[in-house]
Amino acid sequence: MDIWKGVVSLATAAGAICLLYKAIRAGIKCQPPRCSASPICVARLAVEREQHGRDSGELRRLLNSLECKQDEYAKSMILHSITRCVYLLESEASACTNDDITLVGSMLDDKDNSVKIQALNTLKAFSGIRKFRLKIQVQAARLLSNLAQKNDLLYDILNCQVHSNFLNLFQSTQPGSLLLEVLVFAERLSEGRSSPHYRAVKWHYNEQSVHEAVFGDDSRLADRLLALVIHPEEDVQIQACKVIVSLQCPQDVEVWPSCLSSHSCFNNAE
Repeated sequence: MDIWKGVVSLATAAGAICLLYKAIRAGIKCQPPRCSASPICVARLAVEREQHGRDSGELRRLLNSLECKQDEYAKSMILHSITRCVYLLESEASACTNDDITLVGSMLDDKDNSVKIQALNTLKAFSGIRKFRLKIQVQAARLLSNLAQKNDLLYDILNCQVHSNFLNLFQSTQPGSLLLEVLVFAERLSEGRSSPHYRAVKWHYNEQSVHEAVFGDDSRLADRLLALVIHPEEDVQIQACKVIVSLQCPQDVEVWPSCLSSHSCFNNAE
């Protein structure tokens, strides 16, 4: 396939929200790796676990091997096997830790696209376990912020269809770690769409896109941002202000901290 789409299902306190994004492109061809942990092998382990009441240890073995130095193909193969184990060995997956999620998330920074895709699939599998959802949300938002800085992906992200409650991610009741990352994501989108390179083209967006939810005429993002300016966590306050500034000031103007001066466009917007 010439274009790959990664899908991470996220759950928030306000309900389920899907963040769709085009994670990898550039004409790669990535086939699911052949690995020892085939569906039949993993299914047999799951049956044996039910019969004998003990863990197979397969998932832990795979995670431990992922920590060792591996080539790109081996990492893809291990991640593919981990994904299968998470789906079929639920009790073993539930016994994993946040450190395990961090390990899988670190694979998103790998230079190899096939490794990134397998890591996305693994995180999606782990997102079915409630205790890992927040950490996976944060990692997904961080990845989206990085992708939003790539000119060839910006439009695809902005035009991705999202649920009507997408802006619930910016509610002050969300955990501070998640708020910080989604605010950085919003700032990256604002900066990108304001760049001369992006403005040189007349883009069209679907009505339920990220762009319309965040920047559309009917967007309620401003209300969310104003509430976050008085958030208990200082990092969240500062990042909310940065987003407000990026929305009000042209990108080719030095806006920080000049836009917060008494004559700034930030104050004029009030």
